[in-house]
Amino acid sequence: MNKRFLTIAAALSMGVALTACSSGGDEGKTGGSSVANADKPLVWYNRQPSNSSTGELDMDALNFNKDTYYVGFDANQGAELQGQMIKEYIEKNIDTLDRNGDGVIGYVLAIGDVGHNDSIARTRGVRKALGTGVEKDGEIVSDPAGINNDGSSKNVKDGSLEINGKTYTVRELASQEMKNSSGATWDAATAGNTIGTWTASFGDEVDVVASNNDGMGMSMFNAWSKENKVPTFGYDANSDAVAAIAEGYGGTISQHADVQAYLALRVLRNALDGVDIDTGIGTKDDAGNVLTDDVYTYNKDQRSYYALNVAVTADNYKDFLDSTVTYAPVSNQLGEKDHAKKSVWLNIYNASDNFLSSTYQPLLEKYDDLLNLDVEYIGGDGQTESNITNRLGNPDKYDAFAINMVKTDNAASYTGILK
Repeated sequence: MNKRFLTIAAALSMGVALTACSSGGDEGKTGGSSVANADKPLVWYNRQPSNSSTGELDMDALNFNKDTYYVGFDANQGAELQGQMIKEYIEKNIDTLDRNGDGVIGYVLAIGDVGHNDSIARTRGVRKALGTGVEKDGEIVSDPAGINNDGSSKNVKDGSLEINGKTYTVRELASQEMKNSSGATWDAATAGNTIGTWTASFGDEVDVVASNNDGMGMSMFNAWSKENKVPTFGYDANSDAVAAIAEGYGGTISQHADVQAYLALRVLRNALDGVDIDTGIGTKDDAGNVLTDDVYTYNKDQRSYYALNVAVTADNYKDFLDSTVTYAPVSNQLGEKDHAKKSVWLNIYNASDNFLSSTYQPLLEKYDDLLNLDVEYIGGDGQTESNITNRLGNPDKYDAFAINMVKTDNAASYTGILK
């Protein structure tokens, strides 16, 4: 079953076969551990269990058992990097950026998911850097501005930048959540259609395009920005977006997916081996794998590992052209004698998500071999939790679990199955 990305149809058609091969537990087979499901290692990744309205972490989910952790990236650090990257680009290219010469730098913003902490952070990061953020209860408002070409929205305000002795107004002309008719968020096709609607109304008022991720950013770039030579900024450092920097894509942020993917499987490997959780992370393992503290942080109270981010621009993009290369310091094969094969159930919330399917999963597939993990990959529809949880009908056959929720509020949908 290794490296099998199951679609809904495939899962249904192969139901009988899966049942036949899942009666594990026999001597010499992976899976079928005598450990209770509630005690098996669990890693939440990419979507941190939290309240989608307040951002408050779901500590019950993060403390589900002693071998439960979260792996993601430092969302606030990355968000600030993205905002600064856009600001610095504007300052450096101001002579050609104000397309209609009105002294107003207008930008539009594609928001991925209004209830997702990472999306919230990125929206806030752009608004903070450009001075367009409105504060409420000590935080920058992350709600969409809607249509704001007249500057009347209450969710944003006009900012200003002084460049070469001249003061420019900065305005968020429009922003919205990119959700399709089926309810899937972070939807690239919706972003591609929306940029057409916005530019039909605003025309040459749009000087910059910003996006919460590269999937939406590239959709807007290909649909409009590239032809009109308007810089577009995304997030994730997907290979197509990095390559597009040579064609005018403004920049993106690498969230060190190579480090994240390693950490997601490494914490499971360590728990399964019964060794210190820091093994192969901050402490060198028996194969020589180790990370340095300039690529990740660990928050003990949150039981969370966070990869650090790097800005990718025209100055360094050639170093990031292949987003699926494992991180060299942790690319050494573990010996199967001391690290026996174990079975892992892992889901991706949306099989069509550009970052997870084209960058994250290929990395996971390389690391699962290096770490001697037999991973079954489950692809969701990006809309409903049940589309995924319905395929966790036999948790007894797995030794560990890696979960990527559709919505951050829904950890109990998974832990309820494992209890």
